[in-house]
Amino acid sequence: YSYMELNKIDPKFNSKPNPMIGLITLASDFRIEKDLNNVIYGKDIDLFCNRIKCYNTLTHETLKKMADDITDVTKEILPDQKLDCVAYGYTSGSIAAGYDSIFEKVNKAKPNTKVSTPITAAIKGMKKLGIKNLSIFTPYTSEINDSVAKFFNKENYNINDMNYFDIASYLDIGKVDSNHLFSVLKKIDLSKSDALFVSCTALPVLSLINDLEKELNKPVISSNQALIWDCLELINSNYNIEGFGRLFKN
Repeated sequence: YSYMELNKIDPKFNSKPNPMIGLITLASDFRIEKDLNNVIYGKDIDLFCNRIKCYNTLTHETLKKMADDITDVTKEILPDQKLDCVAYGYTSGSIAAGYDSIFEKVNKAKPNTKVSTPITAAIKGMKKLGIKNLSIFTPYTSEINDSVAKFFNKENYNINDMNYFDIASYLDIGKVDSNHLFSVLKKIDLSKSDALFVSCTALPVLSLINDLEKELNKPVISSNQALIWDCLELINSNYNIEGFGRLFKN
C-alpha cells in the first residue's frame, strides 16, 4: 500500500451518555418493548433489551424457574458496560422469584445497578397515589391469581374483587384484543376500591389507561405503566409525562 496515504485521526468519545435502561423481557412477550419505547420516545434515554426463556404454561413452578437465567441474560445486555437501571419485565414471575432474589441476580452481572420489577413498582405507585383498596384484573389462571392476591394481602392491601380471563398460555395473553380488553375493564365496579390494578406485562393496556381513568373516575395502574414509571424515577428522568395515566403526574 505504498501508494496510499494513511491518516490516523484521534476519536472523541461521548462524555455525557444518556441514562441507560436494560430490559429483561420474556421470549414470548409481544408488548413491553413497544410500551416502553412509546413512553420514552423523543427523550434522552436509551433502552437495551434482552429476552429470557419462557415456559409457556404458567404455573408457580415455571414462574420461579424462569428467573434462573436472569444473571446470564443481564450479562449479555451491553456486556461489560454499566447500566443505570435494569427492569425485569415479568409481574407474576417477580412475585414467584421475589424481588431480593431478582436484585441479587441482576447485580451479579451488573454491580451497583438499580432494579425494578412490575409488582414492586406497582406498590410504589400505589403508595404515591394513596391507594389501599384494590380491584384487580389479570389474564391469569386461578393458581397464579392466588399468588397475586397473597402478595397484595401481605403488603396490607385490601382486595375487593379479582377479575380474570383464565388464560394459561403466555403467548395467548399477548394476543388479547385491546378493544375487548377496554370494554371489559371499563365495566369493573370500583365503588369500593381506590384504584384498578391490571396485572401482566403482555396485556395491551397502557394505551387504554387515560380513557379508562375517565370512564372509571379512579386511578388505573398497570404492570408496564408502573414498571416504566419506576425506572424513570430510579434514573431521575421522570418527566411529567402525558397520556399514560395519573401515576405519571408529578
